[in-house]
Amino acid sequence: MDTTRLLATLRAQGEMIAATPVDALSEPVPTVPGWTVEHVVRHTGKVHQWVLAALREPADAPLSSVRRSGDMPRGADCLTAYRAALDALLEEFDRRDATDPAPTMVGPGTVAWWARRQAHEAAVHRIDVADALRAAGGPAGAALDAETAADGVDEWASVFLGRLARGGRLPDSLAGTTVHLHGTDTSSAEWHLAFGPGAVEVVREHRKGDVALRGPAQELLLTVWRRRPLAGIDAVGDVSVAHALLDSVAL
Repeated sequence: MDTTRLLATLRAQGEMIAATPVDALSEPVPTVPGWTVEHVVRHTGKVHQWVLAALREPADAPLSSVRRSGDMPRGADCLTAYRAALDALLEEFDRRDATDPAPTMVGPGTVAWWARRQAHEAAVHRIDVADALRAAGGPAGAALDAETAADGVDEWASVFLGRLARGGRLPDSLAGTTVHLHGTDTSSAEWHLAFGPGAVEVVREHRKGDVALRGPAQELLLTVWRRRPLAGIDAVGDVSVAHALLDSVAL
């Protein structure tokens, strides 16, 4: 997805988080045990504040040295603070070029990298809020469009799995296995994951794996981010490989 669309996603998803009813802040989030809606709002706001600080650092700055500025209070005031954090981040993106250098979680990169990361950060956490409201008797939340959800799966596969593999956080049992991911509602959503010792190769094509995980792109996205059970999508082949992968990537 291009950066313009990603920033539109960030804006739309963030606005929905900011519009959370005050009386819903204490509702538990069923897919994130121990968290309430307030936890989600405050966490996402803190991430926005931290990314804003990172964008203002040199591209080769270590992220470990980045410190967010601003407060993210508890209680009803967290909604006002969240909106301020979202607006400040969007203003920073608006004044920067997508190709401007910036430090990222995978080394020196560009502003566009963070636009993508924050779009999907906001999207998944907005769904966390929607799940909590639905569990409390409210309506179902708005669905992501298939292309946005597919891009979120692509980011998970191409960015986060690689970081986990390089950090030795994937089980040895995955080495030599393959996984095929298939979002069934858009043509741009197929990936083949091949795991080796401390590495994962991601190829964006249809190719048979030891296990295939198939479903609408949003359900696939929420499954890999551990918001939905594996049983909610089609898993064909050696399901133990899928369980080994998903059990190791809880973030």
